[in-house]
Amino acid sequence: MADMEIPKPGKWTFETPEIAKGFDHHVREQLPWYDLATNAVAHIARHYIPEGGVILDLGASTGNIGRAIEDTLADRQAFLIAVERSEAMRDQYAGPGSFVAADLRSYTPPPHDLAIAFLCLMFLPVADRAALIQKLRASLNPGGAIIIFERMEAVSGYAATVLWRLTLAGKVAAKVDPQEIIAKELSLMGVQRPLRRAELPADAIEVFRFGEFAGWLIEPEL
Repeated sequence: MADMEIPKPGKWTFETPEIAKGFDHHVREQLPWYDLATNAVAHIARHYIPEGGVILDLGASTGNIGRAIEDTLADRQAFLIAVERSEAMRDQYAGPGSFVAADLRSYTPPPHDLAIAFLCLMFLPVADRAALIQKLRASLNPGGAIIIFERMEAVSGYAATVLWRLTLAGKVAAKVDPQEIIAKELSLMGVQRPLRRAELPADAIEVFRFGEFAGWLIEPEL
């Protein structure tokens, strides 16, 4: 890859300037449906961003989600808080609102109308993820929502093979070098852990699916 060298097995990190600089190209190459999913998030988000609302972009990286909803934010004078642990991403951030360098595990969310976690929870320790979702839900304003897009733990049986091959076929169709596909997967060992359905609230609604990756919508508890 010209833009970014894949780290060694089990060594993936967002903390280096090299990863941050090549992130936007890399993620679209490895996840050919990335822009489709981004547009889906933006569409759903428009239904939950009120006038003067507060929106959290969790694991904001370079600001992809913020840019996707920027017009809605401006039209409704809503404010976005981009929360990202990687200081290296701060220099690459090109989205609206304010950038907060913070670990999601210790971050205290303010009252908010919409929280978006786009491909970030799978990089948190399993023990911390359900608690974070509960914390976000408890801080939702009435009428708000949480949008979560993540890699999910494989289903059982032959369907697991089918879905894995769908993800793989998408990368091959995008002309990603097979060696890079393998190197990226190996670099994620012990770093990225797909979510289990049980980590999400029972009333979470699936709103997107491509292979192992799924999007979920969570509204305040009744």
